[in-house]
Amino acid sequence: MWVKVCGIRNQSTAMLMAGLPDGDRPDAVGLNFYSGSRRCVELPTAESIVAVLGEVIEPVGLFVNAPLQQVLSLQGELGLPTLQLHGEESPEYVAELQQVCTEVRILRAMRVGEEGLGELEEYLERCRVLGVVLDGCLVDARVEGHFGGTGESPPWSLLATAYRVAEWPPLLLAGGLRPDNVGRAIREVFPAGVDTAGGVENEDGDQDLEAVVQFVRNARAAADGGRGELDG
Repeated sequence: MWVKVCGIRNQSTAMLMAGLPDGDRPDAVGLNFYSGSRRCVELPTAESIVAVLGEVIEPVGLFVNAPLQQVLSLQGELGLPTLQLHGEESPEYVAELQQVCTEVRILRAMRVGEEGLGELEEYLERCRVLGVVLDGCLVDARVEGHFGGTGESPPWSLLATAYRVAEWPPLLLAGGLRPDNVGRAIREVFPAGVDTAGGVENEDGDQDLEAVVQFVRNARAAADGGRGELDG
């Protein structure tokens, strides 16, 4: 079970996470480069965070409708091993990115509501035609006017029954996940990974280390018997 905590904004929090025991720390943390988000980080802060993560936690760069050159520049400067596209990036955009960043993993965030997985299916089919191989499909809730981070959950029952695990990229579940519900989410949806942001934040918007540890422990405890993992 791959566990990611998104929205890390300072070096001290990253250092504390990296110092946690193996079983208590997340596999990855998200660095948000979307200027419209309260979790956005500037390059100097991102550099300081990546420096203290070392080899124990994977940094993931999150972008929303960013110019391709900006993504390439930040990926190169920070040496990001994984990129998460969380806006309306087309399959053609992903194809162009993948042609340049051949060794970088690409996660595509998709927003899903009760209307079903039709849009997701069409997107993934276009990716197949273009030869785009996504390393994960991060499914968040569809909330009008928002790209994510709303605290709302996508329809778990729909994902559990309609997501084509054998054909589509590994399912990474996001949206409204907290220490107290991540276990149930995993048991109902059987994702390859889980992602949280607000679910482990304190009132100041920083990560609550105790909540992070509990989230990680609960996720991994529930993962036994799951339908596969995202390598990492």
